[in-house]
Amino acid sequence: MAVVKDIKRISEAVWEVPVSYKSGMRVPVRIYVTDRLLKDMEEGVFEQITNVAMLPGIVGYAHCMPDGHWGYGFPIGGMAAMDAKNGVISPGGIGFDINCGMRLLRTNLSYDEVKPKLVQLVDRLYQRIPAGVGAKGTIKLSKDEFCRLIEQGSRWCEENGYAWPEDLRRTEHGGCMPGADAKKVSNKAIERGFNQVGTLGSGNHYLEIQVVRPENVFDQELANTFGIDRPHQVVVMFHCGSRGFGHQVATDYLQTFLKVMGPKYGLDMPDRELACAPIQSPEGQDYFAAMNCAINMAFANRQMIAHRIREVFSEVFHKDPHDLGLEQVFDVAHNTAVLEKHIVDNKERQLLVHRKGATRAFGPGRKELPEVYRKTGQPVIIGGSMETGSYLLVGLESGRDTFYTTAHGSGRTMSRRQAKRQFNGRTLQQNMKARGIYVRCVSSAGLAEEAGAAYKDIDEVVRATEQAGISRPVVRFVPIGNIKG
Repeated sequence: MAVVKDIKRISEAVWEVPVSYKSGMRVPVRIYVTDRLLKDMEEGVFEQITNVAMLPGIVGYAHCMPDGHWGYGFPIGGMAAMDAKNGVISPGGIGFDINCGMRLLRTNLSYDEVKPKLVQLVDRLYQRIPAGVGAKGTIKLSKDEFCRLIEQGSRWCEENGYAWPEDLRRTEHGGCMPGADAKKVSNKAIERGFNQVGTLGSGNHYLEIQVVRPENVFDQELANTFGIDRPHQVVVMFHCGSRGFGHQVATDYLQTFLKVMGPKYGLDMPDRELACAPIQSPEGQDYFAAMNCAINMAFANRQMIAHRIREVFSEVFHKDPHDLGLEQVFDVAHNTAVLEKHIVDNKERQLLVHRKGATRAFGPGRKELPEVYRKTGQPVIIGGSMETGSYLLVGLESGRDTFYTTAHGSGRTMSRRQAKRQFNGRTLQQNMKARGIYVRCVSSAGLAEEAGAAYKDIDEVVRATEQAGISRPVVRFVPIGNIKG
C-alpha cells in the first residue's frame, strides 16, 4: 500500500484522507475498504482520488469504493457529487464506456432442469448475441432511426416489440434519461454506434447463466421480493454498455474541454485527464445532452440482449418466456453523471453525481425506485469474475453519506497485459469446464485477461460495502455458463 500521511479510520470499513494531504484539495477523501483491501490498493488510486477532491463545486467528499483501481481521470470505483449550479462536469469522472451496467433476469427453472441443456443454451446465446471488438448487432437501423433510439432508450425498444412494460419500470430512470439530444452527438459517434445495438462487446463485458445455492441466500424474505424464490434457481446476468458510441462521445468532449477549460473558464487541474467545464456552460450542457444519449444507447443495448435471451430460452425449452419466468429483476448503470436531489447540511440540494465504475444504491423510500422496491431499497447487482460468483445486494438508508453509491464489481488487481502474460486462455477454459462452467469466447487472449486471479476477492468487496453501511448482500450467484467477448 502507498504511504498516505494522516489517513485515519472513521469506522470499521471507512477511511478518510484529510484536505491537508495535498495542496488544492477542496474536500476530504473517503475510502470504503477492509484492512485487507486497503493494504492491496494501488498507489495510483490515492493519487487520483485526491486529485478528484480538487474539482470545483465538489460537495462533501471525494469517494472511492472498495473495488477501486487505477482508471482514466477518476479511479474506477470513484464518485463525486457536484453542485449543479456552480460545479463542473468531467468526462474522466464518467468514463469512456458510458453506462456500462448490469442487468439481471430471473427464471422459474432449476439447475437440474437447465444442466442437460446448458451447452445448447450457451452455444445459441453465443450465436445470437454478437460479442467481441467491433461486433455488429443483428438489428439493422438507419442512422436517423438510431438517433431516435438514443433519445428514447428502452422506450424505443418497447415501441418496437423488444421489451416488456415491466422491464422499463425495473430499469434505472425507466431506461430513458431526459435531456438526451442527438444533435449534440458527432457524426463519427453515430457512425460507430448505429450498427452495434444488441452487442456484448469485449473486455470485462460478459453474459452468464448462474445458479443460486441455498446456502448463498442471506435474506430469504428480501430475495423473494426480488424474485429469487426457489432452491437452485437459475438466473441470467450480463454486463455491457454503450460500445464505440459512448467511447466516441467521451473522446469528442474531452478534446473540447481541454481546449476551453483553461483559456475560457480559468480551470486548472493537476491531471489533464480531469478535463472539465462548468455544468451550466454551453460546453457542459452539450456534453450532458450527448452523454445522456450514450446512457440511452446502453439501456437499449441491454434491452435488446434481454430480448435475445428470452428468445433463446423459449426455443430451447419450447415454452413462452413468460411461462419460464424470464422477468427482469433490475438494470443498474455504471459510468454516469446524474442530476439527483440529496440532503446536504440539512438542506435539499440538486447535485450532479458522477459515478465512475460505481453503482447507485438508493435506500428505501426514494421516489425514483419502482413501487415494488420502494419499501425494500434498490436492488444492486455486483458482478464478480467469471470464475468466482456475483451478488445481488440492496441499498441502505445509511448509504446517504455516499449519496447512495456502492461498488460495481470485483475491481482489477492486475493489468490486462499482465493477465495475458500470466494466464493461458485455452487452459483457463478447460479448467473452468472441469469445474462445471461452460465458456464460449471470441478469443483465448481475451479470456486470459479476465482470469479470476486478475480481480479482487468479490466476497471481500461485498463485505466492505456491508461493513461501511452502503449496501447489504441478499443473494450470491455461482456461474455455470459464460459468454465472453
